[in-house]
Amino acid sequence: MTPYQKVKDQITATPATWLVTGAAGFIGSNLVETLLRLNQTVIGLDNFATGHQANLDEVQSLVNEKQWQRFNFVQGDITNPDDCQRVCIGVDHVLHQAALGSVPRSLKDPITTNRVNVDGFLNMLIASRDALVKSFTYAASSSSYGDHPALPKVEENIGKPLSPYAVTKYVNELYAEVFARSYNFNTIGLRYFNVFGERQDPNGAYAAVIPKWIAAMISNYDVIINGDGETSRDFCFIDNVVQANLLAATSSEDARDSIYNVAFGGRTSLNTLFSALQRTLADNNVCYEKQAIYGTFRDGDVLHSQADISKAEKNLGYRPEFDISGGIARTIPWYISKKHSPHEQQF
Repeated sequence: MTPYQKVKDQITATPATWLVTGAAGFIGSNLVETLLRLNQTVIGLDNFATGHQANLDEVQSLVNEKQWQRFNFVQGDITNPDDCQRVCIGVDHVLHQAALGSVPRSLKDPITTNRVNVDGFLNMLIASRDALVKSFTYAASSSSYGDHPALPKVEENIGKPLSPYAVTKYVNELYAEVFARSYNFNTIGLRYFNVFGERQDPNGAYAAVIPKWIAAMISNYDVIINGDGETSRDFCFIDNVVQANLLAATSSEDARDSIYNVAFGGRTSLNTLFSALQRTLADNNVCYEKQAIYGTFRDGDVLHSQADISKAEKNLGYRPEFDISGGIARTIPWYISKKHSPHEQQF
């Protein structure tokens, strides 16, 4: 039995109350779904700035009625301290996912990114500390590695940040460390590497590359690759991220007050990704024959990213179940179903 299966059995045997911030978002809604399937009580907080009601509606359709009744959604904002205090009452575990993502967005509007990601994070830390929660697990980011050139990325070695977004996520780590030292409030930060999967929004100027390309290919639109296509990323399927969150939240005391990479531990170029998406779409009877169009490199982006996940493997028992091929195979049918469903908002 894997460490993750043991944790799921443990969680099911001893139900708790969980708070998921950003519950209507991509990662948040997947966490809510998994927790409800494990018969947990879940409180969700979201302001719908980037999350969608459709994500919560889908979760409701996938769990049974009794499980759904254990979910309490609060429309609120992490930048409002009162909202944070209210949702933390009686909570055992906090999974803090709410944030304003995207490097380009932060370059365009650093003030709003800072307000949400720094002020909002501090509000959640204080509310969780005051509520005496048992664990506080938060979404950190691989952007914290900045311009450090070494590969794979090791948690203890970071460079200078390359965007306002990266600054905010690193500040989160610093605040968490200070709270551990000053208040004995231990946390775990999970540095996500290019997460993808079902419910990731393909729309908007700041959409991530995989959902954006899948949606374009399904609609037979052009795909634009930033740079020469040899930029590489450690793409991580959503189920691996859910696993890491549950392992972190239930980890032993000696594993806390720390940062962990959450990724698969591989590296895929954008050119290779493009070809993989074409093949998997063809396997699902969607033929995309256009060639990619190459554009300029994006400001604030690093050229290559790959995680060393040995620390998470050792301390948390993290064992990613899906590589990029397995994740894409699970992801593409979801996007195809949404494109052709008359009951869903189409992209």
